[in-house]
Amino acid sequence: MPDPAVGPAVSLLRRIAIALGALFASAVIVYLGRDGYVDSNNPGPLTFIDALYYATVSLSTTGYGDITPATQSTRLVITPLRLLFLIVLVGTTVELLTERSRQAFRTQRWRSRVRDHTIVVGYGTKGRAAVDALLGDGTEPSEIVVVDVDRAQLDAASALGLVTVTGNATRSSVLRIAGVQRAAALVVAANRDDTAVLVTLTARELAPKVNIVVAVRESENVHLLRQSGASSVIVSAETAGRLLGVATTTPNVVEVIEDLLTPEAGFAISERPVEEAEVGGSPRHLPDIVLGVVRDSKLYRVDAAAVDALERGDRLLYVRKASLPEDD
Repeated sequence: MPDPAVGPAVSLLRRIAIALGALFASAVIVYLGRDGYVDSNNPGPLTFIDALYYATVSLSTTGYGDITPATQSTRLVITPLRLLFLIVLVGTTVELLTERSRQAFRTQRWRSRVRDHTIVVGYGTKGRAAVDALLGDGTEPSEIVVVDVDRAQLDAASALGLVTVTGNATRSSVLRIAGVQRAAALVVAANRDDTAVLVTLTARELAPKVNIVVAVRESENVHLLRQSGASSVIVSAETAGRLLGVATTTPNVVEVIEDLLTPEAGFAISERPVEEAEVGGSPRHLPDIVLGVVRDSKLYRVDAAAVDALERGDRLLYVRKASLPEDD
């Protein structure tokens, strides 16, 4: 689960500083009021070392009894400082002992409530871009689970409020912790194609109905992932290569494609159900720019004869207008 804004190390250092401050303040107060204390081993006035020693054994409730407050005022001064020191000491001990239990409880509560979330395996360049797209499309951070073996990557994901799971996603136990059985989608952004195949096989076995989207480097591995159960396969290297080739001759086309793939501003490709008033009409005659029609889980291009007349239950892939950035 996402860590609190203040880490345990910072919290511990703060408590140590408070405890040392209380101890030093006690020693100074005792030294200033040294005439009100009696040392059974040394009848002379208290030194600062004696005051520091008394403050230490008194605040820690050890109390050897060799130095005692002899007046009401000295007893009244040391009591609240002793309480403050005990509160800091006991609070730190309890927090350190119960942190793991509280984290386990939060994790168990999250696992019992989470439904239809998205799991992102690998938080490298591709994984980060996928998460940014999900967040830009309105997905809540608590609905995204990042699985990775790199602690630094997971800390970066946790800083965004994402739920993180440490482990190898090729292991079924790790995917179970991430809740793949109840997830709506699984994004596999592994650095190696063979790892992506193993993750896909494991996830499909655990969750037969989950939507698995996989990124691969080589196109020759696409059929392996399809056979492993991937719903969609994106060849990252070839896609980037095509955009590079297009950009050399028609850079404006690449700019439009990037705009469509960015949900926060400009135009974006989205999906919506067919409205009742649109049933029976042609998708090419709608006010929206329709790119395709999804019918019975199959995608048809907008000019396909099978979708000349829209039916109830169809879904439209269309270009929607997102929030436009302000002009400079």
